Amino acid sequence: MPATVWKGFLSFGLVSFPVRLFSAARSEHIHFHMLHRKDLSRIKEVWFCAKENKPVDRSDIVKGYETSKGEYVVVENEELKKIAPATATTMEVLQFVRDKEVDPIYFETSYFMAPEETVSKPYKLLYQALIASQYSAIAKVTMHGREHSVLIRTAPTGLLAHTLYYPNELRAANRPNVKLEQKASGKELALAKSLIEHLAGPFKPQQLHDAYRENVARLIEQKKKGQRITSTPHPRRAPVIDLMEALKRSISASGKPPISKASSSKAPRKRRAA
Repeated sequence: MPATVWKGFLSFGLVSFPVRLFSAARSEHIHFHMLHRKDLSRIKEVWFCAKENKPVDRSDIVKGYETSKGEYVVVENEELKKIAPATATTMEVLQFVRDKEVDPIYFETSYFMAPEETVSKPYKLLYQALIASQYSAIAKVTMHGREHSVLIRTAPTGLLAHTLYYPNELRAANRPNVKLEQKASGKELALAKSLIEHLAGPFKPQQLHDAYRENVARLIEQKKKGQRITSTPHPRRAPVIDLMEALKRSISASGKPPISKASSSKAPRKRRAA
């Protein structure tokens, strides 16, 4: 059974039922160990006291919040448990919203939400009601040392919960100042739309892959076998001088036949013989 990330009650109105959250995804990385270049022995992390100039055991470490330079308030784990809000054990639904109202920029982490085996009727009721109403739920839950806002939505596998960034966590200062008032010419827009149609297709996530991770795995295998390391060629990108010509070449290089207006609309009816 997968590891439970959070368990408690999901509450909407006067209805509540026990649920569990499981991680819906995790990033995959090739993990490197830190080694001493001289003898390739493992480098281990040591917790070190700067004042006493000696290492300390993990059991002697406490949490501290710096109130001013060099001044700390020590906070114990038991004290944090005492002040945890009600959402530490009960995920409370605050409102229902349309999916399109929530900008994906707010999405942080995704979780599968499963009911406890002994209680499933309220879970199914909420699931079916969300589908029928075409709404998703906004709720609050405390986990991982903070209170999260979450979006609860339906999927073919059941309910999904996405933790959301708070507005103050979005990096507004990093937002580019792009001037979008200038309109593209009709011909440029038509070619750009044609290129989009050439490359359009159903979303198939199984076709996506991490080329960098694959290249690192190949590098490791080649070094392990004492083989020559093969470099990855990078295409040369010249700056676009003629936008129209670049769009035309892009369509030609896509390898798909152009999508005409006639092919995208219904086929014309055959004329009856006179």
